[in-house]
Amino acid sequence: MTRQRRVVSYTWTLRKVMAEAGMFATTDLIEPLAERGVTLSASQVHRLVTAPPERLNLTVLAALCDILGSEPSELITVESANLAAREVVNHTPPTAGKVPRPVRAVIVPDADPGR
Repeated sequence: MTRQRRVVSYTWTLRKVMAEAGMFATTDLIEPLAERGVTLSASQVHRLVTAPPERLNLTVLAALCDILGSEPSELITVESANLAAREVVNHTPPTAGKVPRPVRAVIVPDADPGR
């Protein structure tokens, strides 16, 4: 039985959800996060807003949802697709004693050296 491989990715839409809520500066999140017990520096909040996080603390996600009045599915959009099936090549190894050998190259001098 062949298993179908899938590729999974996600889109981080925090900036869009912030704009819909009337928040346009990344620093607008610092104080509301602190009120919910999440202390992040200005640079950490900037990275959180401008780049998709590779790891995300669930307390931070819950605080963002509370601040923005949104659900996690509004901040993270998941995409998945099937990978194309790989073609299987039937390769038979060379038999003993008949190992392919390289052929020596022969360099022939140019007949017209003035070229």
